[in-house]
Amino acid sequence: MSDSYKIQEHDKGYFITMTVVGWIDLFTRNTYKFVITDSLKFCQENKGLEIYGWCLMTNHLHMICRATKETTLSEIIRDFKKFTAKKLIEQIQIGDEPESREKWLLSFFERAGKLMNRIKNYKVWQDGNQAKVIYSTHFFYEKLKYIHQNPVKELIVTNPEDYLFSSARNYAGLDYVLDIVGESSPTD
Repeated sequence: MSDSYKIQEHDKGYFITMTVVGWIDLFTRNTYKFVITDSLKFCQENKGLEIYGWCLMTNHLHMICRATKETTLSEIIRDFKKFTAKKLIEQIQIGDEPESREKWLLSFFERAGKLMNRIKNYKVWQDGNQAKVIYSTHFFYEKLKYIHQNPVKELIVTNPEDYLFSSARNYAGLDYVLDIVGESSPTD
């Protein structure tokens, strides 16, 4: 992986994309989506994660974020991916909603895990995070617009603020699922 996509400046904000292995549309059920948002809330409250913008799509998560405590952003994301992978597998196996794709999903994630020596059972997330440092206010707003337009481009909603699993609702002054850091850039 190129060093240009690694988190190297730990005091900076980053535009990050975390993707499900094989680009599988995993986040099609609200229970899976809430695993992600609940885990992000935990990271905000306990690990010093600041989120400036975010959007959870069916197979990836975009965030503009930074770390504010001793824990680095790389460590927060590593722990987030590890925890959510376990929780998502649990939801697939024994969740409240029966998963019609259970065998297929588990088989795919298991095969992906076997390709990696460090993975014991299942691999849910791709390695890497496509991290790009937020180097200017203009770049911040460019990426924020890109994030918020994702569900519109995928024809899920007509307006960005209509999508519940996005910070577009925060910026529009509507009810939202996840707190964000005001309308400022992590470069401010």
